[in-house]
Amino acid sequence: MPSDAELANQALSEENTLRFSSFSSSEAVTLGLSIRKRFRASSRHGKGKGLVICIETVGGHTLFACTVGDLGAGMGDVSLDSWCCIKGMVKVVNRTGHSSFYVEKGMAAIGKTPETLGIPYPEFRCNGGAFPIWLENAPCCPIGVVAAYGGSSQEDHHLVVTTIRDFLAKNGRGSGEAQSQR
Repeated sequence: MPSDAELANQALSEENTLRFSSFSSSEAVTLGLSIRKRFRASSRHGKGKGLVICIETVGGHTLFACTVGDLGAGMGDVSLDSWCCIKGMVKVVNRTGHSSFYVEKGMAAIGKTPETLGIPYPEFRCNGGAFPIWLENAPCCPIGVVAAYGGSSQEDHHLVVTTIRDFLAKNGRGSGEAQSQR
């Protein structure tokens, strides 16, 4: 099993390679629906788990939002609290410029807490699943955030990253090459 430091380094590498050449609101909808489709085909969904998905700009404009599963109908379903969690994860990306999974694992690797780094719970949620949308030609800051929350930090992060990677490959978009460190 990889260490927290190894997982943080992997997440940082993903941030540096998964860059878009451009990103429009219609692409946000396509990407969001791709995340939804991939989750619905997963074993987690087959076991009755739910998911909330949100794609928004760093300015807070919602480009896509979706719930997969029933709100509050039983075990494993999403709830209104799921939306609070995803908003807190998005705030972590907006505050740090990094994926919530990178922040979570990076903090664990150095023995820090969110509070010691100025990102206190519950306003900020250092759980995996929120990933920055970077443009190849705009290395100063991300332009948006793709987030999914279903309760499993590593699985949520993997779902988002895998879908972004496949989206970029399918559409022949994005560099796929490592960008310099910010």
